[in-house]
Amino acid sequence: MNFSFYIARRYLFSRKKTNLINLISAISVVGLVIGTTGLIIGLSGFNGFDSLIKSLYSSFDPELRITVREGKSFLASTAAFEELRKMPEVASYAEIVEDNAMLRNNERQVIATIKGVSENYHQLTGIDTMLTQGEFKLMDTAGNYAVLGEIVAYNLGVGVLQTDPIAVYVPKKGRSSSLLPEGSFNQKMIYPSGVFSIQQDIDSKFMVVPIAFAREIFELPEKVNAVELKLKENVSQVKVKAAIQTLLGQDYQVKDRYQQHDYLYKTMLGEKYVTYLILILILVVASFNIVGSLTMLILDKKEDIAILQSMGADRSTIRNIFLFEGWLISFFGAILGTIAGLAICQAQISFGLVKLAGGGSSFIIDAYPMQIVATDVVLIMISVSLIGFLASWYPVRFISEKLFRDELH
Repeated sequence: MNFSFYIARRYLFSRKKTNLINLISAISVVGLVIGTTGLIIGLSGFNGFDSLIKSLYSSFDPELRITVREGKSFLASTAAFEELRKMPEVASYAEIVEDNAMLRNNERQVIATIKGVSENYHQLTGIDTMLTQGEFKLMDTAGNYAVLGEIVAYNLGVGVLQTDPIAVYVPKKGRSSSLLPEGSFNQKMIYPSGVFSIQQDIDSKFMVVPIAFAREIFELPEKVNAVELKLKENVSQVKVKAAIQTLLGQDYQVKDRYQQHDYLYKTMLGEKYVTYLILILILVVASFNIVGSLTMLILDKKEDIAILQSMGADRSTIRNIFLFEGWLISFFGAILGTIAGLAICQAQISFGLVKLAGGGSSFIIDAYPMQIVATDVVLIMISVSLIGFLASWYPVRFISEKLFRDELH
């Protein structure tokens, strides 16, 4: 065993002459434990909400979405799209016609996004699993049906059992009539079949209808606004996305789920790392106790230092004793804090100890979500170790140097 490490370990666990040193050392460990625990819990909480939001969006957003770079619509009947449809990595392919329209139910009116989808649309997403009312049905022998976002349905006063249809109004292309304003709009009627609840931005915006209904009211008999894809399991999304981009060319853009909501995900990531930096600053403040503890320990052990020097120990060996002392404090603080943080996070995951206010009725979950990410744990351990090293290096480097100079005089 390294001599300096052996002495440092003895100093850490032995009683000092001054009880205050024991107290400061204990406070140093406790401060690092609390700081490390806070980092584990804080980042795991952000990971939990991030995972929850991604899972919610995945119930509506496709794995890959293809749109045109210029304009709003394009032909999806070209040879390139036929080849895309037959790619072995593609599990489901759906054409989308999407635009804004005015919805009316009795005296209530709402501006919403009409999303016309293919019959197999539910295979691309999990929207049929997010229904709060009715069923995911777009067509039957009786006609067309719509599935509405929960907030859209609420604002319209729509229920799946109502007998009156929803009126959909869209301005006609290139034609207007100032004498008869109603002649300036395409109008179609559709009955609601279900209501979904995914996420506020989606619930307040979308009404899903059959693509034939959307084509007719938006006057797009051949073109589409997007093509959405679901990939087969165990295929590389990055490679497939690059292959599709090469196949279609630069006139089209292929976006994954992250890119479809890049601003949201970048904001969440930024908030996560701002929280990390704030907690790191708290940890830095807590590490000042290490500086105080080592400073008092060095002064307390002046006689021991003189004895070690008389026995042949050089300055480097003596400095390493106190440096190891600081590292041990940091190590135990980091280890105990990590264990405590992981235990608390796992308890929250398993038992949902901390509940969301009104979670039973207002949210899809009733307790704060947690997700432990190994890379975050490693990052925290490295951060705590680095802070402990710097907090130990300062008093050892400067105070021990001053002590050596004083002894020479």
